[in-house]
Amino acid sequence: MTTQLTAEAKATAQAWIDEHLEQLTEWHTRIWELAEPAWREYRSQRWYVELLRGEGFEVEDGSAGMPTAFSARWSNGEGPTLLTYAEYDAVPGNSQAASTSEEPREGLSRFAPGHTDPHSALGISTLAGVLATKHAMQQHGIGGTLHYTGEPAEKMHGSKVVHGLRGYYDDADAIVSFHPFYMLPLCNTARWDTQCGAYYSKVYSFVCDHPESWQRSSADPNSPIPASHSAARAPGANVALMQMYTASRTMLDSMLPATGGWSFSDAILTDGQATADNLPQRVARIQFSWRTPDIEMAEHILAVLDRNAQAAAMMGHCEVEERWVARSRPGRTNHAMAEVLYANLEEVGAPSYGAEAIEVAQEIQRSLGLEPSERPFLAETERLIAPQEAERLLREHMPAWQRNWTSDDYVEMSHYAPLVRFYVSRPALQPVEGVGPYPAWVMNALGGIPATIAPTIVTAGKTVAGTFLDLLTRPELLAAAKAEFEERVAAKPIPALLPADFEPPIDLPWPDYAGAGDDRRW
Repeated sequence: MTTQLTAEAKATAQAWIDEHLEQLTEWHTRIWELAEPAWREYRSQRWYVELLRGEGFEVEDGSAGMPTAFSARWSNGEGPTLLTYAEYDAVPGNSQAASTSEEPREGLSRFAPGHTDPHSALGISTLAGVLATKHAMQQHGIGGTLHYTGEPAEKMHGSKVVHGLRGYYDDADAIVSFHPFYMLPLCNTARWDTQCGAYYSKVYSFVCDHPESWQRSSADPNSPIPASHSAARAPGANVALMQMYTASRTMLDSMLPATGGWSFSDAILTDGQATADNLPQRVARIQFSWRTPDIEMAEHILAVLDRNAQAAAMMGHCEVEERWVARSRPGRTNHAMAEVLYANLEEVGAPSYGAEAIEVAQEIQRSLGLEPSERPFLAETERLIAPQEAERLLREHMPAWQRNWTSDDYVEMSHYAPLVRFYVSRPALQPVEGVGPYPAWVMNALGGIPATIAPTIVTAGKTVAGTFLDLLTRPELLAAAKAEFEERVAAKPIPALLPADFEPPIDLPWPDYAGAGDDRRW
């Protein structure tokens, strides 16, 4: 196809996004307000499914056995299959209204979930790109298939591992992965060499099913309540959990060297601990998640945790049940894809915050007792940085031996097709000298206010559409990306870390709302 056709198609897609911006920001507000946590994004997923069906997509509701996932396809005849995705999970403990002062969303506890990254903008931005591409394909007779997946539980690396194992990415010719920026220098750029690393997450459940066997006295035939005296003295599941928690935290320095940017976190899943005062706690669950530059480091932490779990179970007179949440490989880079995408990001330009957005930011500064700044937004949010320069700056913070840094679940997708990971700025304020960082609620609030989040949606949506249209109309670009992908796989094959029949942990007691419809409580 001609270069002129590609340019005309891109102009058509960009015009569609401009014309639908008000609608796009309304859609974003809807997902942002729903703010449903991992594996429990029922209404957010339903919204996407219904909208995509209305747009002519064939949608599999609850793909790969995950009730809050989906897989949507639309085809305009022969051509490549291009994939991108939505995320829509929120984070418990971060409820924040779309306002210029700290306050939870109406009717909810401040400990209810909120969109922190925000994944609400991630999903609506890629949706804008997909719908704009579809419109341009129809207007200009461009063949190909758009594959759009709904990916729940990103904060746990939840769905992409499962979708990948079930073959949902197998026919993709190329994948575009977007995320609002969350650290410098990765702002308004694409990743180059240093992709995200490995991520492991596992739940250990301590179960005290036989407390009556803790003491021999339980077998005394003369005791009127022979089991209870013994059972009440069994340590129980909470003791095992606390032993697991304290041992694992105490041993952090023994797990890995204090270099390489690895991290370790935990969460206690609260079901089953409350009980009568004459019985031990029957079940207690703790989740550990760790991010490492490579698989070898992740496996070493796993070995320590597994040993700790067995020891803690023995101390608490429990059995231990283990359940994987995620086990992700480090990501694969693709320079050809990064070059195509960044060329489109350059064409679109960095986000720009207008008078209304500046006024919002200044009102936040006033609410914090600060003097309003003439240009309150972080300077890097309104300028581009080339992938190679971002890579150079990123490497300044890393040991020479380290190949991967931080963690995000797009990495699994990069093992199925050529993938580019890119970041567009989300609204963030420039720190005031001598004052320190802004509180977390500020960034969360800015992510929900239409005037401040719209530039992210516009820039990212147009970049996705432009990249897709290049790949659809210029076969040499896609061929180069595929050749590079095959070379990298051949040079360093990394098989999946979980079995093909791995079941997502949707049945565990993840945080959720109570109530139905608009009557939601946390």
